[in-house]
Amino acid sequence: MEEPVLDERKWKIFTAIIKNYLETGEPVGSRTIARYTDLNLSSATIRNEMSDLEEMGLIIQPHTSAGRIPSDKGYRLYVNHLMKQDDRDEKEINKVLISRVDRLELVLRQLAQMLAQNTNYAAMITGPQYQGNKLKFLQLSKVDETKVLIVIVVEGNIVRNSVLNIGVDVSPDELLKLNVMLNSALTGLTIDEINLNLITQLKSQAGPQHKALVEAVVDAVAEAIRYDAERPQIYTSGAKNIFQYPELSDQESAKKLISTFENKEELAQFMNPPADGNGDSNGNDIQVYIGEESPVKDMKDFSVVTTKYNLGHGLQGTVGVIGPKRMDYEKVVSTLKTMKEQLDEIYGGDGAKPEAGAGDSAESKADSGPGERGPDQ
Repeated sequence: MEEPVLDERKWKIFTAIIKNYLETGEPVGSRTIARYTDLNLSSATIRNEMSDLEEMGLIIQPHTSAGRIPSDKGYRLYVNHLMKQDDRDEKEINKVLISRVDRLELVLRQLAQMLAQNTNYAAMITGPQYQGNKLKFLQLSKVDETKVLIVIVVEGNIVRNSVLNIGVDVSPDELLKLNVMLNSALTGLTIDEINLNLITQLKSQAGPQHKALVEAVVDAVAEAIRYDAERPQIYTSGAKNIFQYPELSDQESAKKLISTFENKEELAQFMNPPADGNGDSNGNDIQVYIGEESPVKDMKDFSVVTTKYNLGHGLQGTVGVIGPKRMDYEKVVSTLKTMKEQLDEIYGGDGAKPEAGAGDSAESKADSGPGERGPDQ
């Protein structure tokens, strides 16, 4: 949708309405704008300009005889303009980053709490996940006559172990050949690259007696590769901050927010922005969801601003702030940009990443990131 074009006078009045409403939470009238701007315009002239802005859908009048408040479309125009501005001078986020806490999990927990305190909104941070994860190696070992242990190593040295009940005896020579064949075919592939044609080819090479084993191995590899994406680990903090804003303090809004914070799978929808998302076009990786733009149906009364941090080697996570539609976008965007840059520099510069031990089971991962937290933790 093409953005409306405002002349200088309309833009000053429009931004004055935005900023005044962000500060007070109250509808803004023409007299307030007359005092707020340096335009030296009469209240009547300002009312005419506000009427034009209302026709453009940028502001609305919540009640008869009341002032105006920004619409979702108005917030979107303001945010898009904000994204095009030059980056602000960086502010030091906190000594928690500068001092390089040894465990990344502790850093993320502290950052979620700090972000909520600094913005006075709710905050969420996901543990790092592997994007486009690939198989590094697999090993089949005989347990007994009908069982085989499969050890799967994926990028980041994450190890998954599981026992396959194959129902038939496999000789050491046959197992060696299967190991060579499967590693030659699957090593370096992502889940999307392990397709039906490849699986059919592997079954054919393995022969009729080992088709079931090959299928079980491919299933185990696929499960190991997509493990992270299906189990998002998210820290949240500051849910109570939201209830300071009158428009979100009613019981229904509170219930929706708490429910979403407890349902990590819903929050995880903010981790992967849509192809036609509303992010920054200048490479800042900022995504802003205003009201109905939210991918989570229970977040339509809120605004959510997110950015991704990058630890190198395909490790990425998401940092987000949740607040009212009248949130201080400028402050939130600036804070997230600085936090992202600090994380990228301190933890991504040398490729630091969590490691997993060889004894991890299919349901565990050493140092994989923070565990799930409840609201305000």
